[in-house]
Amino acid sequence: MTDVHKTVLLRQGSANKMPLKEKIVQIYEVFFTGEDPSRNNANFWEEFFLLKANVQYIETELEGLKPDKLLELKDNINLLFYHCTLTLKEEYPIRVVNALQTLCALIRGIYRKGLSDHSFDLINILVGFDVAESQMQALIENINNLIVGDSAISLKNLSFKLLLILVTVTDNVSQNTILEYIMLNSVFESIVQILANPVSRQNHGYDAMLLLTVLVNYRKYESVNPYIVKLSILDDELALTGLGYVISSAFKDFNRQYETKNEPASAGFFSALTNMVGSMFVTEDDDAQPVRASDAILLAMYEAVHLNRNFITVLTHNHTESTTSPPESPTSRTPLAVDAAAQDVLPIDMSLESTSQPTNILVTFLRYCSIILQDVKDQEKLGNGKLCMIILTCIAEDQYANSFLHDANMTFRVELYRAPMRHRKHRVDKNLPARPLACALLDLMVEFIMSHMMKNLPMDLYMRSLGIIHRILCYQKKCRVRLQYTWKQLWTALVSLLKYLLSNESALLPKYNIFHLANKVVTLFNLFITYGDTFLPSPSSYDELYYEIIRMHQVFDNLYSMALRQSTNGGDHKDSAAQLTSNLVNIRAIVNHFTPKIDSWTAANSLSSLTSDQVLDVVRTNYDTLTLKLQDNLDQYERYSEKPRETAFFTQLVRSIISDVKHHISLSNLEQQTVLQEFSSLS
Repeated sequence: MTDVHKTVLLRQGSANKMPLKEKIVQIYEVFFTGEDPSRNNANFWEEFFLLKANVQYIETELEGLKPDKLLELKDNINLLFYHCTLTLKEEYPIRVVNALQTLCALIRGIYRKGLSDHSFDLINILVGFDVAESQMQALIENINNLIVGDSAISLKNLSFKLLLILVTVTDNVSQNTILEYIMLNSVFESIVQILANPVSRQNHGYDAMLLLTVLVNYRKYESVNPYIVKLSILDDELALTGLGYVISSAFKDFNRQYETKNEPASAGFFSALTNMVGSMFVTEDDDAQPVRASDAILLAMYEAVHLNRNFITVLTHNHTESTTSPPESPTSRTPLAVDAAAQDVLPIDMSLESTSQPTNILVTFLRYCSIILQDVKDQEKLGNGKLCMIILTCIAEDQYANSFLHDANMTFRVELYRAPMRHRKHRVDKNLPARPLACALLDLMVEFIMSHMMKNLPMDLYMRSLGIIHRILCYQKKCRVRLQYTWKQLWTALVSLLKYLLSNESALLPKYNIFHLANKVVTLFNLFITYGDTFLPSPSSYDELYYEIIRMHQVFDNLYSMALRQSTNGGDHKDSAAQLTSNLVNIRAIVNHFTPKIDSWTAANSLSSLTSDQVLDVVRTNYDTLTLKLQDNLDQYERYSEKPRETAFFTQLVRSIISDVKHHISLSNLEQQTVLQEFSSLS
């Protein structure tokens, strides 16, 4: 009993004592008082970097300093930065880890001071103006060596983490003046090596892609960005394929997550029991949480497609895909540099399983777009949908991409997701035949047109979707490609859109220029009327076009009346309305020519109504007397240009990505402990 009492007393006494400070914290305290603890100690820095860095303490201390006190500590901070950079050359990994952690904490802590208007002063405080160029050159050189060398995975992840912190210290990437040094001292070649190597890509591909995406957007509208230049001329097939692999893997994982979350419940007792048991371990919040799209992955896809013509070839590389989802591998394989962000969009197991199902990045991306474009009601989802449309626009403008999209020998089964509606049960059509990818792209556009006729009309997305269809038709007309497609569903969708505009004129007209949208629709019909015989699959398809125009003549008559009324009333959209009346001339000529012929044939045969075949017979026998006006520039369109129209959109998008990266980068001591454990196990 006596021994027990002694133990209790000892515990009570020890609880009242002040906790012992780590040795590293004691050294930090000396640093932050302005003294130099390394003075008269030749071995100080060697011993210092053997001590585990306390990231939280450094950031907390820097956050609590006033600007004038921070300036007083400039010499000490410069000294610490110099020795951290120097230590990155060390062969002993523990020192390198601590140096990287210290650099991360210093950079993030100083830039969190909120002195964004004085970024040059922050560089001076961090590095020192006199030596900034040489110090940053040494830092980038050492990091490059770590990334492409034989370093351990965790060490490379920390190196990427440091670079990502450097490029995201300001919300507006173009105001981050420290990036000037990364422009001068390139990491592009290291990124390319990571992407080109299957092993390093597996571990660091997401971080490399993310870093490149941010760097490409630095002052892209103001000056020559070397990363834009290098990406645009990159012809390393392995690196481009690696970049496509990282992007495609993220899209696949997103599609897989969505399908798992939204797949209909299977019938049967055992499946019901499985669902019931599984739901016991899922909270209501988790169950309701939608699968979140990644702006960074979409932007990376856009930059690659927009800047590099060679990347289009990568999009069309065929491989095989498993029809079942691969099992998840341990979470330890998830990249460390942007842990949570990467987990949101990156598949844990990025390996491809070989089966007989052919696919490529375009197939995966079209399925991804079909998910994104289902819901564009809030600003974030609208932005994702817009970026998908922009990427598809760039693809639809590319000659090589179009030749692949329309290649009858390259067919794929693309199971597009569809928004749930009352009149259809299935969210995805699993019974589609293999077709050229242009069919799937047109299906995607038709689905978008049919499923977004709502009060808050996504006008911009509608204009882009019609623009994509226009580009596809222009290619078919130019190259005389006869795509085996059910064109009637496109014509029906276009007419349905016109009917919606007519029915909601009073609600839409104060907010939108609906005549501009209607003009786009009519231009597509005029393209079919004028050049359809060169690209429609058969003469009967051309006949069916006329049949649909005649059958829906009331819609075109009402559209003409609305446009004529607005053009004569002198409203805000007078010019667009007048242009619409002019563009309807051939459609009205078809209606006015064939309607009396049909009525006459009906009367001559004593019929009250005609079948579709009878109407088609009348159409075929009366083409010769039809006179149409030759309209100019139907097969011309304004090529996509990012500047100046999309500048604000991409500036805000990059700002959002940077904010997301900053939020997810972790520098906890617990994480560092994991890194050190890896090294201890290796040794």
